[in-house]
Amino acid sequence: MTDGLWVYLATSPLLWLAGTLVVWLAANGIAGLSPGNPLLNPIMLSIAVIAIVLLVAGIDYGTYFEGAQFIHFLMGPATVALGIPLYEKLSLVKSNLVPLLAALFMGSLTAVGSTVFLSHLFGFTPAVVASLAPKSTTAAVAMAISSGLKGDPALTAAVVVLTGICGAIIVTPMMNAMRIRDYSARGFAVGLTSHGIGTARAYSVDPVAGLFSGIAMGLNAVLTSLIVHLFL
Repeated sequence: MTDGLWVYLATSPLLWLAGTLVVWLAANGIAGLSPGNPLLNPIMLSIAVIAIVLLVAGIDYGTYFEGAQFIHFLMGPATVALGIPLYEKLSLVKSNLVPLLAALFMGSLTAVGSTVFLSHLFGFTPAVVASLAPKSTTAAVAMAISSGLKGDPALTAAVVVLTGICGAIIVTPMMNAMRIRDYSARGFAVGLTSHGIGTARAYSVDPVAGLFSGIAMGLNAVLTSLIVHLFL
């Protein structure tokens, strides 16, 4: 009877929706024990726990996503909501417009160009190169770019998450080591390279950093979708 109940629950979308929320709340609680510790990033902790649970339970990603898709849907409204702090700080953004655009252009070129160069250097197949090239954009855009270039969207999604987690972990200590104190510059840099995960980290550090990170994330998604074809 227990086995039959587990089989029923394992295929229920509500189980994985509830499980994801519980894991996220627990990860937030753990991160709160040491505020500001990049190694206790709640997104990284949540991904690790859910991946282990799925692996041990033998649940495929498709079954899990049937429940998690409800959370995935909310990424759209959450991204649009980033426009609220942008409107509130519009004058600050305008005063930094020229350096922002310069950083955006150079950052996007570097992110895509360096990835393509290293991929060719190590002899990756064209499909893998296409999957890795948009790694610094937000997941939905990166997967669409990868699919259009005949890459593997699943591989792209994994690399995007890994890129975001790495950026969220190293951004604060790296910026401190470089003595960059301007939160607009810090935020824009992490949003440009680490998209949504980096933006979440930036908002936890400072509202201005989060604002500029969100701007960088949105603009980089647009620019990368335009320039990636120049490299491939």
